[in-house]
Amino acid sequence: MKKFFSFYFILFCSLSTFSQKENSLIPIPSSITKQAGFFSLHNNVVIGVSGDDKNAFSVANQLSKSLAAPTGFNISIKKNSATANIQLFLLKKRDNNIGDEGYKLSVLQKSIVISANNPAGLFYGSQTLLQLFPKEIENKSLVKNISWKVACVEIADQPRFAWRGLMFDVSRHFFGKQDVKDFIDNMVRYKFNLLHLHLTDDEGWRIEIKSLPKLTSVGAWNVKRVGTFGTFSAPTAEEPKDYGGFYTQEDIKEIVQYAKEKFVNILPEVDIPGHSLAAIASYPELSCTPGAENYRVRSGEKIMDWHADGFTALVDNTICPANENVYPFLEKIFTELAQLFPFEYIHIGGDECAKNFWEKSDAVKQLMQKEGLKTMEEVQSYFEKRVEKIVESKGKKIIGWDEILEGGLAPNAAVMSWRGMKGGVAAAKMKHDVVMSPTDFAYLDYMQGDKVVEPPVYATLRLKKAYSFEPVPDSVDAKFIKGGQANLWSEQIYNTRHMQYMLWPRSLAIAECLWSAKENKNWNGFTKRVESTFERMDIEHVKYARTMFDPIFDVTRGENNELQIILSTETEGLGIYYSFDNSHPDNYYPKYSTPLSVPKDAVVIKVVTYRDGKQIGRQIDMPIATLKTRLPKK
Repeated sequence: MKKFFSFYFILFCSLSTFSQKENSLIPIPSSITKQAGFFSLHNNVVIGVSGDDKNAFSVANQLSKSLAAPTGFNISIKKNSATANIQLFLLKKRDNNIGDEGYKLSVLQKSIVISANNPAGLFYGSQTLLQLFPKEIENKSLVKNISWKVACVEIADQPRFAWRGLMFDVSRHFFGKQDVKDFIDNMVRYKFNLLHLHLTDDEGWRIEIKSLPKLTSVGAWNVKRVGTFGTFSAPTAEEPKDYGGFYTQEDIKEIVQYAKEKFVNILPEVDIPGHSLAAIASYPELSCTPGAENYRVRSGEKIMDWHADGFTALVDNTICPANENVYPFLEKIFTELAQLFPFEYIHIGGDECAKNFWEKSDAVKQLMQKEGLKTMEEVQSYFEKRVEKIVESKGKKIIGWDEILEGGLAPNAAVMSWRGMKGGVAAAKMKHDVVMSPTDFAYLDYMQGDKVVEPPVYATLRLKKAYSFEPVPDSVDAKFIKGGQANLWSEQIYNTRHMQYMLWPRSLAIAECLWSAKENKNWNGFTKRVESTFERMDIEHVKYARTMFDPIFDVTRGENNELQIILSTETEGLGIYYSFDNSHPDNYYPKYSTPLSVPKDAVVIKVVTYRDGKQIGRQIDMPIATLKTRLPKK
């Protein structure tokens, strides 16, 4: 009887432990079958690699380092070792069920086997394996008194989309070579495979072009401003232009190789014809507008007037499509870019191109008459089509923001849809490839919670909304949707800590939307796995947002037209506590259950969330006056 009880006690503990580790698997695999028992990692473990593939050996080496650092174990790598404790096995006969990047992971009591059609699958299988270990595996130095066990399990997994991207804006604020490498390290943990580098904009040109040295000697530097981007004072001539930086071509080669070892492609973006003030400050002859020689690289001062009908440029930040000297200039840029970046696409921007200065340009008017162009959108389309020919002459394809649809799409262009999904839908119906990257689901520079506590940006994108991202609209053929990506614009991101705060956990949501099968997604399960991932991020010293635990404020009008406050949370199982008397509430204060009326003369409601007697969300102090501004219009 004791043996019988012991067996089931061990089995129960085994499955319970696995359940805890399963909670940290992001993105969720295609299928998971739990087994009884554990694999225990120990000293002198051997990682066996089948065949001679150098990329498979690279995966083994990376896995070895990840396991050795926290455990202190000696871990060796051997070719074709039948007795290896961990086997990385490239299949000789293709398994179509797991595709190019999928894998199978078997954790047995005596061994672990990761099999795949390609080394990329081995890499992603190893990332899943690391998530199955105790969270202390994330340490970069020795951890003592830990049992390095993995619950036995069978996992078969493959990505839903081939394009799983994150965009990093290194133009508005420059982030160095090591910052980009760290960014890559963090994104591959969750099976992203494409890094889109936004390398040029009004605020800085960030890549060395040897044939055009002023792009970095002038264009990479501006006058430092700190505060709220878009409201800064204009830089003066005497202020030092010493804020910025750029990547040398050797830096880029190093970054590209680093990414390649982690199965990440890098998509370079040169944003033209708009967003080009850094280039024009470097080479004023690129402009249509007299006086461009007085332009400076933008520091964040207002250069656009945004209004209900769109936007009007206050400074001409566009490259002139009617200037024939522009095209040899671009030829030099794309020649050097194509040699640096092996990925098949180059991003040419095309977004937010203000055309009011073009409308005044005699050169543009002459171009329109010569080419039979009727609108300014057709002028931009003329420009984009010429750029496509230049890029294609370098053996590359172009992708641009969805504005490149306006006026006529270049013949072979792919479209990155950012102004919602409609641009992507239109392009897909024209049988062009599409990457979905809509603001309403995938813009990571947006605020994550209530604007009374978040750093102010244009709009709010909560974690739950990001998790609802569905890249394939019902109305299009799925074969034209290459995948999707999340975009991190950096106007208000000055340092790596805030960059991390904006990335995580919303990037986890996008990762699962792009990798996992649609039917496997589950919001409540995801939030539990996010919480487990937070514990791992704590060990890695990665900063993240906890806004998923914050109270959410909605307002309506009561029976007598008075303000009614409705409180909720994204995450289930939280208690919401509040005060109107200016004191700080805790879990001994009134607990929210039904919509609240505001006591006469109260000026603020303070709200906090708890779970199991412990504070889990931030206290938010919400002015009643602010809530009144959010009431629906009568």
